Amino acid sequence: MKTYSIQQINDILQGEIVGNTTENITAPEQLEAAGNTEISFIGNKKYEKLWENSKACAAIVNEDIAIEPGENKAFIKVKNADLAMSQVLELFAPPAPLFAVDIHPAAFVDATAIIGNGTRIGAGSYIGPDVQLGDNVTIYPNVTILDECTIGNNTILWPGAVVRERCHIGNDCILHPNSTIGADGFGFRPDPQRGLVKIPQIGNVILGNGVEIGANSSVDRGKFSSTVLGDGCKIDNLVQIGHNSKLGKFCIMAGHSGLAGSVTLGNGVIIGGSASIKDHLTIGDGAIVGAGSGVASDVPAQKTVLGYPAVDAREALKQWAILKRMAKN
Repeated sequence: MKTYSIQQINDILQGEIVGNTTENITAPEQLEAAGNTEISFIGNKKYEKLWENSKACAAIVNEDIAIEPGENKAFIKVKNADLAMSQVLELFAPPAPLFAVDIHPAAFVDATAIIGNGTRIGAGSYIGPDVQLGDNVTIYPNVTILDECTIGNNTILWPGAVVRERCHIGNDCILHPNSTIGADGFGFRPDPQRGLVKIPQIGNVILGNGVEIGANSSVDRGKFSSTVLGDGCKIDNLVQIGHNSKLGKFCIMAGHSGLAGSVTLGNGVIIGGSASIKDHLTIGDGAIVGAGSGVASDVPAQKTVLGYPAVDAREALKQWAILKRMAKN
């Protein structure tokens, strides 16, 4: 079991220690559940009131904290407690699942596939013809990578992930369990004789570097050309990204949100949970779409929209205030 003194942890965080604890810290934990050898964090002043009853021996806190740590307890003051806590979590993180051999004998690797140095492939995985895997790629059991795909260096694919033919994944990406890259886009047209006619989806998906796709999320291939996610995009669980959508760099999509086809997101766009974006819209750089919103028109850069249908956040709050007053009358 890993243990650290408060000073050892601060050597990494480079914060300011307030108070002191003689306890060796054995794990990070939330305030309410922490034991007396565990470290917690206070990332918002509204949680200061929970410290009094917490058994944690230490906490990482923002510089503006207004309380004292108490007897045999310590705070590490930092500029951003959330970011600092991520460093502590890395300290205590258990090792990743082990590979007894680099390429499990129960994996199928086509003879034409190119496998980089240090790449590992788990049991039951399928690596198709002309696939190229970079260096230090980790493919856990039961992953499928179909023909002519490329996977960049240091990328991790967790069990059940599927990358369909001709898709390209960048360096340092993470595909969580059962995520699907390159499924057919949802393209059908009515025909009087044949009913709903399927439109062939002959494009692909391109993920930039440092992209993370959550469990059970789907990024559909383009009808033609590519569905593209720029560098650093972070996609939560159960997210749908429709065919031919284009995401800029460092976009965030929270769980249950979705983009219809041919949506364009600028750089740094944030889409809240369960929000939905109509097809062929553009969301400008730095815009925010609030949780549960339904976007039916373009959103300018840096704008925050809320509601269903989504409008400027300030306008939405005014509308809600009026409705609340009307309900009281």
